[in-house]
Amino acid sequence: MFDHLVMPLSTDDEPDFVPLFSLEDEEETRQDEVYPDTLPILPLKNTVLFPGIVTPITIGRDKSIRAVQRAYDTGRFIGVLSQKDVKLETPSTDDLHTVGTVARILKLLKMPDGSTTAILQGRKRFRLVRMESEDPFMMGEITILEYEKLKNKMEFKAAISSIRDSAKHIIELSPQIPSEAAVMLGNINNDNFLLNFIASNLGIDLKEKQSILEENQLQTKASLILKHMDSELQLLELKDQIESKVRVDIEKQQRDYFLNQQLKTIQEELGHNPQEEEINALLERAKKKKWTKTVEEAFHKEINKIRRVNPQIAEYAIGINYLETILDLPWEEYSKDNFDLKKVKQVLDKDHFGLTKVKERIIEHLAVLKLKGDLKAPILCLVGPPGVGKTSLGNSIAKALKRKYIRVSLGGLHDESEIRGHRKTYIGAMPGRIIQSLRKSKSGNPVFILDEIDKVGKDFRGDPSSALLEVLDPEQNTTFHDNYLELEYDLSKVLFIATANSLNTIQPALLDRMEIISLAGYSLEEKLEIAKGHLIPEQRKEHGLKTSDIKITDKALMSIIHDYTAESGVRNLNREIGSVMRYAAKNLAMDEPYETTVKPDHLHKILGPTKYESDIYTEKQEPGVAVGLAWTSVGGEILFIEVSLSKGNGKLQLTGNLGEVMKESAFTALSYIKAHAEELGVDPEQVEKTDIHIHIPEGAIPKDGPSAGVTMLTALTSAFTKKSVKPFLAMTGEITLRGKVLPVGGIKEKILAAKRAGLTEIVLCAENKKHVEDIEPEYIKGLRFHYVKKMKEVIDLAIG
Repeated sequence: MFDHLVMPLSTDDEPDFVPLFSLEDEEETRQDEVYPDTLPILPLKNTVLFPGIVTPITIGRDKSIRAVQRAYDTGRFIGVLSQKDVKLETPSTDDLHTVGTVARILKLLKMPDGSTTAILQGRKRFRLVRMESEDPFMMGEITILEYEKLKNKMEFKAAISSIRDSAKHIIELSPQIPSEAAVMLGNINNDNFLLNFIASNLGIDLKEKQSILEENQLQTKASLILKHMDSELQLLELKDQIESKVRVDIEKQQRDYFLNQQLKTIQEELGHNPQEEEINALLERAKKKKWTKTVEEAFHKEINKIRRVNPQIAEYAIGINYLETILDLPWEEYSKDNFDLKKVKQVLDKDHFGLTKVKERIIEHLAVLKLKGDLKAPILCLVGPPGVGKTSLGNSIAKALKRKYIRVSLGGLHDESEIRGHRKTYIGAMPGRIIQSLRKSKSGNPVFILDEIDKVGKDFRGDPSSALLEVLDPEQNTTFHDNYLELEYDLSKVLFIATANSLNTIQPALLDRMEIISLAGYSLEEKLEIAKGHLIPEQRKEHGLKTSDIKITDKALMSIIHDYTAESGVRNLNREIGSVMRYAAKNLAMDEPYETTVKPDHLHKILGPTKYESDIYTEKQEPGVAVGLAWTSVGGEILFIEVSLSKGNGKLQLTGNLGEVMKESAFTALSYIKAHAEELGVDPEQVEKTDIHIHIPEGAIPKDGPSAGVTMLTALTSAFTKKSVKPFLAMTGEITLRGKVLPVGGIKEKILAAKRAGLTEIVLCAENKKHVEDIEPEYIKGLRFHYVKKMKEVIDLAIG
């Protein structure tokens, strides 16, 4: 708004002069001023002339020059109309608006360049009745327009007051409008002229200005002008906010820079230099470090680089962080091992029941360290089902050896830089998890748990398991290279212990670098001891109970283990014991009577109905059903193999979500029966004329592996001979077409699963006998083992 007060006005041809204004409105003109009915018409290209406004017009078109000259010679009044299309050079009657302003030619000037300039003053609005002629210039018949009488003078006065306030605010916010404009506004006393003056200076297009000129109601005219002023005011306020914010930001930067420079100068005058003091502090720390010559040279090289860098830029902070990382790392700093081997064994036995192999391996490593004084740490991988204590064992080992304990979870890790770090040139770069963890531990020989190493991911960001090859190779990890550190770091003294549920998903090269120690599931007796020695005291402490508040009998514990859990580990057992403790805590807190000694018959009330039934495995089955033993990542499992026969042509159908290896076992078993039908007591013709359907229940669970071979053969033979398999009997083993039984893995887990299910006889390959002998005799008490080499022996034992 008010741009025209400081900028040229675009008119007929080219803008040459600043518009002026008169303090006279049409209401203040002489009453005897008479306007002719017919006037010369002057088309204006890009402006609208309002009554009372004085503006210079540069005349360029011949018709316009003749019209102005004629008007100047005959009374000085001329009709001014705006063009509808500003691009037209020769407008006709239809190209002009019908409402315009009668103007008086105050002065006609001949300019030095030969052009003519007319200074016009708007007088009255008129409507063009008709155009009488267009040559040699436009002449039109007009009628003068008057405003309608005001209906609500108070409302109009309020609108005028708002317009004055908005105009002042706009002048304040617009730096290009001179402050004199506010004074000029204050001198305008006529409301009609105020509206015309502001309308002519609004920064809106010609079409909207023309609509304001044509409006006959002063109240509506004031409302239109106020609406456009509000829009312009909002735009100016937003612009002012943006400019203020930018100005404040720039001023703050300049102020900070100025103050920093002043501070720097003052500190230099006083002999203080924060940058130098920080660097000297790092150098003092470096003197206490026992590091190699290579590391020392790299450190001092970085120090010299930092000294040349301005502390205000980002590179300085990056360099300082890098130097602090080097200083924080435990170079040749080791905690002293506990070489009291008997005490170490006591600590391990106290924290974990069983797990003999792992404990022996740790004791052996300490024994060699004690004798030799130096030995590369072993890279152990503990493999076993969930809940057997793999992760907590690492903490126990660290406590027994008096070493620092670090645990890093690798489950779901996808990015290789999580292991090796980012190059320090990147913003936000940091070392990998290995170096970060060692920096926190402040020890070069901690017990480092790599949890869930079998669940490491792999995608477009890299393969973390490949990066772990360097970490877990005793021949390479003496010179481990982290991308951020860019220096070789010795990891050979770190005792790495990886944990996994399954070896199938671990990269073979990585698997080859680790010493695999299998942790089988716990037997019922082991679980009982763990519950009595560890779980119950811990749960009692967690729930704020005393020994006298709750006791669980051995029979009740055995019932919880047998009827409420079916797992290799003790996690679910721990939860069920926690439920018993909460039952006691609730009754104790509410002062309600309860049984402080929990017996088997109390469990239904506390834990609800039993969750697992073993009777289904021990009752006598119909012909065609055999019980097999399977191994999964969560321990041993019992599975039924069911065979159904129907008339057909010898087609074999397999269901139950079986893998390829298990399907092949079924075809092998059927081929063996066909080849040895008479020997097995099976009618060969019946086999050819019968369709066979083998199903393994729990179809939603994927199943695979060769160990169900003997069970499938037994079930098929049972179905064809119509003889039931002996009850309480389970079996596992791989078969060949020659009728041999081959050994399989996971024997301890399978045997423990069979015992949990209440089975008493197990058929195994003769070569698996050595695995059974590894199990503590008391854990397999009550089980009878049959070791076989041929399939015929299995059939004789199972069916007879």
